[in-house]
Amino acid sequence: MYATYPADFFAYVNAPVGNARPVPGALPPHIACPTTCGTGSETTGIAVCDVISLGAKTGIASARLRPALALVDPTCTYTLPREVVAASGFDVLCHALESYTARSFTTRTRTPTRPMSQGRNPWSDIGATKALELATANLVRAVSDAADHEARDALAWAATLAGVAFGNAGVHVPHAMAYGVAGCVHDFKMPGYPDEPLVPHGISVVVSAPSAFRFTARACPERHLEGARMLGADIRGASDADAGDILARALDALMERTAIPRTLGALGYGVADVAGLTRATLAQERLLGNAPREIAEADIDSIFRSAL
Repeated sequence: MYATYPADFFAYVNAPVGNARPVPGALPPHIACPTTCGTGSETTGIAVCDVISLGAKTGIASARLRPALALVDPTCTYTLPREVVAASGFDVLCHALESYTARSFTTRTRTPTRPMSQGRNPWSDIGATKALELATANLVRAVSDAADHEARDALAWAATLAGVAFGNAGVHVPHAMAYGVAGCVHDFKMPGYPDEPLVPHGISVVVSAPSAFRFTARACPERHLEGARMLGADIRGASDADAGDILARALDALMERTAIPRTLGALGYGVADVAGLTRATLAQERLLGNAPREIAEADIDSIFRSAL
C-alpha cells in the first residue's frame, strides 16, 4: 500500500490515532500464507501495528488490503509449540464469538459504501458458528498433542472461517481491550515464544473476554447463550440474565484446560495499570463502535478491574 501510494505512516492508520485516509486505488495482488492457526488475516483487509509511543496497538482497515489469494497449509502448524497453538486458537474463538455477538448490520446508518466492519449478518453467522464448532471440538486436542494433525488441520480451517466472519462483521470489546493489554509496558514472558516480554495476541484478547461478554450479554442474551452452548456449556433452563456469566464460565473452562493465563493479573497487570489500559482501549473507536451495546470509559474501566 505504502509503496503504491506513498504517504506519512499515520495517513492511513485508524482514527483517532491516525488520519484514517482511504486507500486511493487498487493495489497489486498478493498471496497470504498463514503460519499459525489463529488470526485469519489471510481473509481480511486489516493490518495491525504496535504504536510504541502510545503503548497500544491499532491498525489500518481497507477492503483494498484484502489478499488476492490465500494459501492455507495446515502442515505449517504441526511444529508450533503448544502455547502458540493455544494463543492462536483463542483468537479464533474470540473472532467467532465477537462476530456472532456484534451489533446487527441493520442498526448501521446507511452510507454510500459498506463499512469494513458492518456488524453481524446472516453471512458472517455462517463462518462464526462453524468456526466455534470446529475450534471447540479441536482446540484442546490441538494444544495437547502436536501429533494430532487432524485437530490442527481443523483449527486452521476454523481460523479461516472465523477470519471470513470477522472480516465481514467485525469484532468488538475483547479485541479493543486487547490492543492495550498487548501494547502497554509489561514484563510478561509467554512460554513457547521468544525469551522477551510479550503478551501473544490471542492471550491479550481472551484474558478480558469473559468480563467483556458479561457486559455485552444484556444487548443480545440469546446470542451469548448460543455461543456458550457451542463452547460446550449446558444452557438448559438458563435465563437471559444468566447469559453473560454462562458464556464467561465456558470460556474460562477452556482456558483452564489449555493451561493459559486466565486473568490480567496473571500477566502482571494490577489496579494501577487500569487507567492506562482504559486509555489505550478508548483509542479503538472502530472496534468499540461495533459492540452490541454502548460502552463508556467507566464501563471499560470496570471490565478491566473485573478481568484482573
